[in-house]
Amino acid sequence: MAAPLDDQALDQLFRTARTFNHYRDEPVGEDTLRALWDLLKMAPTSANQLPARFVWCVSDEAKATLAAACSDTNRDKVLKAPVSVVIGMDVEFHDHLPELFPHVDAKSWFDGNRELREASAFRNSSLQGGYLILAARALGLDVGPMSGFDAGAVDKAFFADTPAVRTNFIATLGYGDAATLHPRNPRPAFETFNRLA
Repeated sequence: MAAPLDDQALDQLFRTARTFNHYRDEPVGEDTLRALWDLLKMAPTSANQLPARFVWCVSDEAKATLAAACSDTNRDKVLKAPVSVVIGMDVEFHDHLPELFPHVDAKSWFDGNRELREASAFRNSSLQGGYLILAARALGLDVGPMSGFDAGAVDKAFFADTPAVRTNFIATLGYGDAATLHPRNPRPAFETFNRLA
């Protein structure tokens, strides 16, 4: 049985980790992005669907393209971050299930049912986006997930050649500038949003 993580690890992943909008001027290399993928791909999705599709915007050109589809408040964040990432969802993920979930004919569960595929792609790509945040934090990176963009414009810019893929959300990655943080927003006690049944 696995032992609980120590306080330092829990702090890094959750308790003292923050959402960042501003980063130090330190690059994030391709090797780090590959290591991030190698962590997040191991986390669970339903029937190992892995429907998320990631576009890592590392060039100034790619970041400018993404920023052009963002709201005024998010444009600068995308441009200045070392990496900005589009987390997409593939509604044709089931085509990969014979390889990803080979012991059962899981592809047949989704054939001919686009509504089910869309719901599952959204749910599981959202999970993978959450895993991205935790994997990034585990590797010493900071993350700024966001809405506030024109999804159609992002799809056109980054997924035009894969029309079954649509944008779920976007995020920035880097080494956060702690001097720019506001005080942490409140987090409620268990009783506020939980009940035992």
